[in-house]
Amino acid sequence: MAKIKISFLGGAQEVTGANHLLEYDGKKFLIDCGLFQGIKTCEDQNHEPFAFNPKEVDVLFITHAHLDHIGRIPKIVKEGFRGRIISTAPTRDLAELSLIDSMGILKKEAERGRREPPYTEEDVKKAMGLWETSMYDETIRLSDEIKVIFREAGHILGSAMIEFQIEDKKIVFTGDLGNPPTPLLKDPYDLTDADYLIIESTYGSKEHEGREERKLKLERALEDTIKSKGILMVPAFSIERTQELLFEINDLVENGRIHQVPVFLDSPLAIKATEIYAKYEDYYNKKAKYIINSGDDVFKFPGLKFCLKTEESKAINNVEPPKVIIAGSGMSTGGRIVHHERRYLSDPNSTLLLLNYQAAGSLGRQIEDGAKWVTVMGEKVPVNARVEEIKGYSAHPDVNGLFSLVEKNSGQLKKVFVVQGEPHSALFFAQKVKDYLGIDAVAPVKGETYELI
Repeated sequence: MAKIKISFLGGAQEVTGANHLLEYDGKKFLIDCGLFQGIKTCEDQNHEPFAFNPKEVDVLFITHAHLDHIGRIPKIVKEGFRGRIISTAPTRDLAELSLIDSMGILKKEAERGRREPPYTEEDVKKAMGLWETSMYDETIRLSDEIKVIFREAGHILGSAMIEFQIEDKKIVFTGDLGNPPTPLLKDPYDLTDADYLIIESTYGSKEHEGREERKLKLERALEDTIKSKGILMVPAFSIERTQELLFEINDLVENGRIHQVPVFLDSPLAIKATEIYAKYEDYYNKKAKYIINSGDDVFKFPGLKFCLKTEESKAINNVEPPKVIIAGSGMSTGGRIVHHERRYLSDPNSTLLLLNYQAAGSLGRQIEDGAKWVTVMGEKVPVNARVEEIKGYSAHPDVNGLFSLVEKNSGQLKKVFVVQGEPHSALFFAQKVKDYLGIDAVAPVKGETYELI
């Protein structure tokens, strides 16, 4: 019987840079190939050589289209990978959009004296030429002994858990999981029979507030902005978080829960991603489908304006408050939100609403941690605006949701590998699994390899 080995080469006791290598019988399979994000040392890691020979990888499987899971795909192609890339169809479309957008950002950084991008537009095109798609629950036969199945993860549109069936073992990489119930997507697949589980732990030590509470907090933030005649700034990830936010503001506006107020979606990437979301309604849950079938355009409501062009973004400044600005990036590490933060963070009548996970070292994390002054685009700015957080909008499960998944599989689980979390989160969750379920659990560090027996 051939040995099965897993190497953790990114996303190990860190949130970004997802990159796991599965080896069996001379075959090499890569699960995700993401960017390291957050601080300067992350940028350095993105330029480092891979810990394996890209030419030897047979298949690259992609769990979903966030950059911390796909951002180095063009780099691996540039360095010789010519195997198959497989994901769901929405993931492929969203990945192409994100990689092209990322290329533009990297070019601008190079013009400002930062490093040259680790790949070119031609590498992105080559990557897309290698890309295949699979439906959920469809069996991909790689050999007599190896089958792979994509399962609904409920994290963003097209996100998947990747299930490997190798001989008599079932090895499941969760990728990033969803936090059900969500306004748009279906719940994650009900996994109950994994032998080995590689599970994310972004919130492996924290609990979220409830779904109803999050909507009330959103409504309150909008009402307070209108009352104070301020600006509500929402740094939001362009994929999923923005679409969920539009869906819920649409409901509040059309049901008269809040007064109409100008809402600007100031993110070309989010606007284009929303168009892709509209293309894949079959991936939505029953409630969202029902609303759409009743004739409601869930991504369009009175007062909403899409700002695709730079001129439209600049024109937002000319609109008298109150107003709402939704813009990327979700951690305030770039994008158009930083222009608005530079302008309005000093305004005590305004509010910065944080909905996303804020990685260590990011501007968003500094503000979340209570910084009174921050540097935005080279300018020192006082944080006089109110800072509000709504953790219930997380597209990740909290510690209870993660534990529930492990518990459902506890009957035959041999080992749990806890990844995609900061050290305290990953280590806390691994210890919880060991203490409460008696299952061997470990939080690997980058570069570690384990043999499955």
